[in-house]
Amino acid sequence: MADLEVYKNLSPEKVERCMSVMQSGTQMIKLKRGTKGLVRLFYLDEHRTRLRWRPSRKSEKAKILIDSIYKVTEGRQSEIFHRQAEGHFDPSCCFTIYHGNHMESLDLITSNPEEARTWITGLKYLMAGISDEDSLAKRQRTHDQWVKQTFEEADKNGDGLLNIEEIHQLMHKLNVNLPRRKVRQMFQEADTDENQGTLTFEEFCVFYKMMSLRRDLYLLLLNYSDKKDHLTLEELAQFLKVEQKMSNVTTDYCLDIVRKFEVSEENKAKNVLGIEGFTNFMRSPACDIFNPLHHEVYQDMDQPLCNYYIASSHNTYLTGDQLLSQSKVDMYARVLQEGCRCVEVDCWDGPDGEPVVHHGYTLTSKILFRDVVETINKHAFVKNEFPVILSIENHCSVQQQRKIAQYLKGIFGDKLDLSSVDTGETKQLPSPQSLKGKILVKGKKLPYHLGDDAEEGEVSDEDSADEIEDECKFKLHYNNGTTEHQVESFIRKKLESLLKESQIRDKEDPDSFTVRALLRATHEGLNAHLKQHPDVKENGKKSHGRSLMTNFGKHKKTTKSRSKSYSTDDEEDTQQNPGKETGQLYRLGRRRKTMKLCRELSDLVVYTNSVAAQDIVDDGTTGNVLSFSETRAHQVVQQKSEQFMIYNQKQLTRIYPSAYRIDSSNFNPLPYWNAGCQLVALNYQSEGRMMQLNRAKFKTNGNCGYVLKPQQMCKGTFNPYSGDPLPANPKKQLILKVISGQQLPKPPDSMFGDRGEIIDPFVEVEIIGLPVDCCKDQTRVVDDNGFNPVWEETLTFTVHMPDIALVRFLVWDHDPIGRDFVGQRTVTFSSLVPGYRHVYLEGLTEASIFVHITINEIYGKWSPLILNPSYTILHFLGATKSRQLQGLKGLFNKNPRHGSSENNSHYVRKRSIGDRILRRTASAPAKGRKKSKMGFQEMVEIKDSVSEAARDQDGVLRRTTRSLQERPVSLPVDKSLLGALSLPLSETAKDTEGKENSLVAKF
Repeated sequence: MADLEVYKNLSPEKVERCMSVMQSGTQMIKLKRGTKGLVRLFYLDEHRTRLRWRPSRKSEKAKILIDSIYKVTEGRQSEIFHRQAEGHFDPSCCFTIYHGNHMESLDLITSNPEEARTWITGLKYLMAGISDEDSLAKRQRTHDQWVKQTFEEADKNGDGLLNIEEIHQLMHKLNVNLPRRKVRQMFQEADTDENQGTLTFEEFCVFYKMMSLRRDLYLLLLNYSDKKDHLTLEELAQFLKVEQKMSNVTTDYCLDIVRKFEVSEENKAKNVLGIEGFTNFMRSPACDIFNPLHHEVYQDMDQPLCNYYIASSHNTYLTGDQLLSQSKVDMYARVLQEGCRCVEVDCWDGPDGEPVVHHGYTLTSKILFRDVVETINKHAFVKNEFPVILSIENHCSVQQQRKIAQYLKGIFGDKLDLSSVDTGETKQLPSPQSLKGKILVKGKKLPYHLGDDAEEGEVSDEDSADEIEDECKFKLHYNNGTTEHQVESFIRKKLESLLKESQIRDKEDPDSFTVRALLRATHEGLNAHLKQHPDVKENGKKSHGRSLMTNFGKHKKTTKSRSKSYSTDDEEDTQQNPGKETGQLYRLGRRRKTMKLCRELSDLVVYTNSVAAQDIVDDGTTGNVLSFSETRAHQVVQQKSEQFMIYNQKQLTRIYPSAYRIDSSNFNPLPYWNAGCQLVALNYQSEGRMMQLNRAKFKTNGNCGYVLKPQQMCKGTFNPYSGDPLPANPKKQLILKVISGQQLPKPPDSMFGDRGEIIDPFVEVEIIGLPVDCCKDQTRVVDDNGFNPVWEETLTFTVHMPDIALVRFLVWDHDPIGRDFVGQRTVTFSSLVPGYRHVYLEGLTEASIFVHITINEIYGKWSPLILNPSYTILHFLGATKSRQLQGLKGLFNKNPRHGSSENNSHYVRKRSIGDRILRRTASAPAKGRKKSKMGFQEMVEIKDSVSEAARDQDGVLRRTTRSLQERPVSLPVDKSLLGALSLPLSETAKDTEGKENSLVAKF
């Protein structure tokens, strides 16, 4: 946003001239992929909050929020402009608006340069104003916009007035279920002008305030005001101290609250806070559930890098799935400004000696490596100065590796110079503080035995940067009868339809895995298509060149420019047997697990050397980064969690999604955070549950991308899967009173939209952290009221390790045949503030839950020091060197012995296709009664210690003291999908000393 600074100081005359032109509307050509362009009238709405256009088949959806605009570029810079013929449009008449999470582009062409300049200036002025707002100003602006928009949408005939029938329709849309007599009474009280029977916007605001009167807040005010209708400064101070647990509350602070939030001038003169002012204050950011101090960096930033969780992105360049989506340099700018500190760059040989970035063996588009580096250089330190890790996934020849090194040194310059970095103690990674403004290159490093004079050498490729699995690789073959464009077009259509089918799943599904079957279906579909449309050459023989050979395999020609070595025996076999069936998978040659690396690129890697598990040698060196796919990491976490935690106390570990997630869905990061893994890389372009958890985890500590791990993870060790992992530490008790809800909308995927039934909401609260802490509880259902439902229910949770716990608030609409997701907000436990707080649902303007929070410390019955004095050595002073060596030895073995004593009680069950693709059914509590507390199946990738009999239909685990009966693991639906399987029986959970067992889900 640095380039927007100049637009904040535009003269008022120039601003008004731009706004006038934009609000009047301008005819422009809207470019679209595959079309010549559409002429539309584009205009700024009267509130200056939305860009709209007409005509449009999308109707209400034909708009872009100014808040959602990421940047505006001049000229023909976008991909769609580049596809147009050179000279076809005057560059001075062209501009592009990038907006939304996936950086969609709106490419526009005006009839003259002056119009383009006016729009670019006006849009950037509006964006600059938004970027300069504080949280209070933004809250007030979005509220005012929401009220105005609500009025306009209710005004069906567009006359600027609302009659009683339009008000009734609006009540239904807002989920308000009031008697018609009561609505008419409020309508008449608000209708004070001469034009009786209709409400102007000003009268509607009065009506809306009457309708929105909060009984819960009014009773709270009465309680502290000695039953008056206002709070004096002394009474307000008492409320802040007693209920909100604030210290150092001064008279000046209370006066400031009255000045900012009180509406009545009479009350301001008397220095008192009335109900309207009190409501404004309670709904402001000052009373949000998130600690305002945590919007700034507050943690110790002088510890070694390995002591921090680091926000990490996977396939950063992609805007969508891994097979078809666009690669864009702007994705780097977006994630860096969101707080991400580790970005991925997949480098491949490109034409004209220029390395490119894209997802190899797929149909994703390519971008120049040089452009990526320039974008990172521009945006890396705009929001904070803590170091950025560049994860270079190198697939290039030595020649183009040298070009990569040249660009890195030329563009980043001093940002790569780490010679002055203070590492503190010897053999220790530097701290984020000491690396401020620096960029770390994560990649391969030449072995020391080669000597400094070696220009290149062989390095291990076992931690394969070539992440994509064999079945996901495309290798296109076509002959004269088929063009590359036709081949790509067909594959795109097939895959797009399959990807769309795979997205039919619950928004809250913790394991939205795109399974191998999708790829198999693609392959079979291509074969069937080719059999139906065989190419016939002039001599009448079928062309086997157009086999497409979707070739989900490793088959490729060996060329001099390739740095990796492959066996090509099967290529010869294929050439000798041209009559093989079209589309058949090749038998794969065995790839040597080495690659060539040049000295120039190797020398840029200092503290972040990519290593394979089998290359780990405990020689005292630091600076290794171990990369695992989620599948391999899952095994290590299950079998060697404590040793893994010890390893992560000295080195960095990166976990990335399985290549079978071709739709760029995300895995559950929790088990890896619990094991101390620092770089848990997620697909930032894919919104959903897992990204919400990731966003919540890193929002604390000023959203700087570095969050300090708990001290217990940095020194010593503990078993994260234990029923009492930290017996010597006090636990936290969270007492959460869910009081009421405000302006809860209908579910976003509601079949009937605003015309649907008024919702029946209930609130679900989850604790997400160590397995012993993972649980959830929920309120009763309130019938027919989404506008101001009241629950007044108290939920209580005990948390063993609050430093890593997340608290997730979900609102559901109860339905007899299921439940519909309304909204959520996730907050780190450590960022909760006590007292009366509003929980604003993420992505919804006005929707919130009103709660009261109390946090107590509770202690166990005894100290483990009495039972086992040696506990202090293991858990507080750290494990001995021999213990560390023993832990590292065999930690990353690929084939652990399943008969070992630590593994034999844990059978690992892979999730079935039925588990993955079937939408879960409801677990809403029966209306009028509360549902019992349950353990939550958040931990789909952790050790198994319970029977499947404990699982209810929502995939939730009940904590129980009764012994459980054995029964088959899978549900009958798996048999219908996969055929009959021989299924192992789950283990019997045993009750220990009358205590509840901690139930953990099977994978």
